[in-house]
Amino acid sequence: MEYRPLGRTGVQVSKLCLGTMMFGAWGNPDHDESLRIIHRALDAGINFVDTADVYSAGESEEIVGKALKGRRDDVVLATKFWGPMGEDPNRRGVSRRWIVAEVENSLRRLGTDWIDLYQMHRPDPDTDIDETLGALTDLVHQGKVRYIGSSSFSAGEIVEAQGAARERRLERFRTEQPPYSILVRGIELDVLPTAVRHGMGILTYSPLAGGWLSGRWSAEATPTSPARQRLVARFDMSLPENRRKLEATEALGTLADEAGLSLIELAIAFVVNHPAVTSAIIGPRTMEQLDTQLPSADVTLDAALLDRIDEIVRPGVNLNPADTSYGEQVLEPSLRRR
Repeated sequence: MEYRPLGRTGVQVSKLCLGTMMFGAWGNPDHDESLRIIHRALDAGINFVDTADVYSAGESEEIVGKALKGRRDDVVLATKFWGPMGEDPNRRGVSRRWIVAEVENSLRRLGTDWIDLYQMHRPDPDTDIDETLGALTDLVHQGKVRYIGSSSFSAGEIVEAQGAARERRLERFRTEQPPYSILVRGIELDVLPTAVRHGMGILTYSPLAGGWLSGRWSAEATPTSPARQRLVARFDMSLPENRRKLEATEALGTLADEAGLSLIELAIAFVVNHPAVTSAIIGPRTMEQLDTQLPSADVTLDAALLDRIDEIVRPGVNLNPADTSYGEQVLEPSLRRR
């Protein structure tokens, strides 16, 4: 497993990061199997684990906490806050009030005294970024959090947050977590260059585009997991943008065959081969899925193959805008602006 610098923090992380959204009620309710999957990933050399409080209402964090007993010091542990954790309107968001309370809940569920990377899960236009950065800075000074990061920030939001941190001498976001895959390439235009300019590590999510690049989607397929069912626009085969994704996936499958790779290996290798990407988050639900994704860490794509990919999906293009989280708060529809 190759290890890479996490931005300019001095921390080294594996080029594959284990995402845990599928552990718990949203995906795999079997805790014992989830523990085995996490241990298998760690044994394969992955030292970077990403979760969030909102995943299965905290259940994912609890599973991760159990899995890391006795191995915590060897893992760079990341989690996120923002999503709703109950009906109370103040049990969500990025206010100082909520951050100070919720970090304690995450620490308890994770069974740890510190979080290596605490990330703002989504931008929040209703809260001053100074408010959020001030609270996060206090957590760093208290030793409860080592570094802070953002997720699904636009290039403009990244610049605003970095400027506010420098102007007010607060901790700055050291990482950004955007969606990125062969089918979702919009961040190549501005998010990646902007993050690199600010020395941020990039941990991308959905390298398989929500399972599209696993090769298992067809015109008749429907999502079965609760997590996928929450994102109907990404999987409705009656939509022309999803039919375009299906056509592209079929072409990419043929290309992968010609290269002697699985489609999964091609897709994940494409992400981690980008020079701006630190680590690609893989999110297996089963041990079988993990075993199909791990080999991608050893795959290098040459220039000719990358050119062929560009012919199928042009650089900077999102085939379906719904596959990104920009301009939309996808985790909780009731929070969207009307």
